[in-house]
Amino acid sequence: MHPNPVADHPPQDARDAGSIMAQAVRCARDLESCAEEHPGLFAARPFDSTLYHAVACANAFGSPGVPAAGLRVAGRTSLWIFALDWLVDHIAATRAEIDDITRRCLAVADGAAPADGDELARFLAEIRDELALAPGFTDLRADWRRQLRRLLDAGAREWSWKSGAAPRPSFAEYLDNADNYGSAWVNISHWIASGAPQVVAHREALQAASREVQRVLRLLNDLATYERDVTWGDLNALMLGVDRSEVTAHLDLLVERCHRLIEPIRSAHPEAAVYLERQIGYSTGFYGITDYWGTL
Repeated sequence: MHPNPVADHPPQDARDAGSIMAQAVRCARDLESCAEEHPGLFAARPFDSTLYHAVACANAFGSPGVPAAGLRVAGRTSLWIFALDWLVDHIAATRAEIDDITRRCLAVADGAAPADGDELARFLAEIRDELALAPGFTDLRADWRRQLRRLLDAGAREWSWKSGAAPRPSFAEYLDNADNYGSAWVNISHWIASGAPQVVAHREALQAASREVQRVLRLLNDLATYERDVTWGDLNALMLGVDRSEVTAHLDLLVERCHRLIEPIRSAHPEAAVYLERQIGYSTGFYGITDYWGTL
């Protein structure tokens, strides 16, 4: 028998969920407007309205109580990663093209203006310029760029594995490349935008925990998307000599490690601790049923 959600949860829970969802709707509208402003990045397929709303919900439920304006950077960096992933995994035909994407994006991160017609770099420049208004950006800019570099390098490395330009990785090597998932870059962008001084003071502990959570999300995603990855020609942990039970067992160990890394953060920055914990919980539920991408 299914539990009765009305009987098991007080009305306040429903009101809180409704408030979070209202912010998610506002965030989704912002993401759809970004897609309209960058039509060369976001084709109708596989980018669709459902993807924008799913990204918005993930960020809103990860930061309950934060208004849509406070989710703007997190939502936009998340969407930018989808555009990057599509260009690297499905549009680029050579490693030279991918290296050029990396070069252009890092130039923007360093302050350069994007070239005319370079929509990926232009979208990144918009994110950079918004972050530059935050008081913590000066102190955290190098960290932000470093994590962006990890994201770009990890995507290029996976392309080489997929294309056969490099031998396929072991499961451990693949998991060590989890920066291509991108959540750690979203997180530092979100924390910079939030302006919390604790982020600067506890940057190393926050980023260590963030990257460990990212490994959890990488595997949750892989469990959810194996069939699609086979169809699309993407790489997946389940293609590397491990089965679902082994990945699930490894996930349990990673989650335990995440909690050990998050706990010391709690007293100094409780919002960040809850934020990281909610990423694990939300993604476990979300990826247990679906994923973000639309159809080709």
